[in-house]
Amino acid sequence: MIGRRKKYLSPSRLAWMRFKNHNLAWYSLMFLIALVMTVTVVPFIAEFFFHLDHADIDLNRRFMVNSASHWFGTDELGRDVLLRTLYGGRISLFVAIASASAALIIGTTIGSVAGYYGGRIDAVLMRFTDAVLTLPVLPLMILLAAIDLNKILPGYLSFLAAGNHASIVKLMLIVVFFGWMTVARLVRAEFLSLKEREFVQAARSIGVSNWKIIFQHILPNSVAPIIVAITLSIGGIIIAEATLSFLGLGIHPPYPSWGNMLTNAQDYIRSAPMLSVYPGILILITVVAINFVGDGLRDAFDPKFVYKKE
Repeated sequence: MIGRRKKYLSPSRLAWMRFKNHNLAWYSLMFLIALVMTVTVVPFIAEFFFHLDHADIDLNRRFMVNSASHWFGTDELGRDVLLRTLYGGRISLFVAIASASAALIIGTTIGSVAGYYGGRIDAVLMRFTDAVLTLPVLPLMILLAAIDLNKILPGYLSFLAAGNHASIVKLMLIVVFFGWMTVARLVRAEFLSLKEREFVQAARSIGVSNWKIIFQHILPNSVAPIIVAITLSIGGIIIAEATLSFLGLGIHPPYPSWGNMLTNAQDYIRSAPMLSVYPGILILITVVAINFVGDGLRDAFDPKFVYKKE
């Protein structure tokens, strides 16, 4: 009698099944996907469902309570709080994802070069990384946020400092400057381990160039810790944006963000406390969900994690 053939799963398929088996991570991912989709289509929601704009001011509707026309009520200028919260999430998530992606590119490049070449190159790059890690983050963030971009950017980049989006660009530059070091150290550690493996030695023996070995052989095998690190850093960036915006040094009006919404709400904490509750709750839930996703990814890429089919 022929026995049943054992089914083998590919590493990517096995990682996906491990991730789905992590209930908190799976539900958190579904929440984040729903949130991103909602804030992406919020202009259509505002136009076709509420027939409003997040910036519409109506002083006759100040501090309205929850109703069918204003689900979260209105703020001190009569603006719809729900739409402003969704637009604020759009800005906050964009800043977090874009900044994390830029930090990923910088950290991966520095870490891969340092780990692969070693020697003096590794020493210089890692001492610079260590020096940035020792800097007091929040005080320097506050100091850099007060700098005028027009005074430091060259002429061909002056468009970044023009208009209302200058505060967004400045915040992203600050976050990227302080966000690449963890990725660089993780990538370096992976490269130090992988560059001595047999498949790398074989690639060198047949004359494959160093850059091809880095980007085609070693880097794809270092993806797991990079994905986990950058996922967890997104939550930290959201907190950093909210902190700087709350202090008045982050994203400035007319662009709403969860942080500057909290800043505006602090003057009305007694008369209209819900103005601070909505963005605060969304910051909390979003950051916790991102951390759960990061935990799930860490387990999914861990070869010691045992997948149990439910």
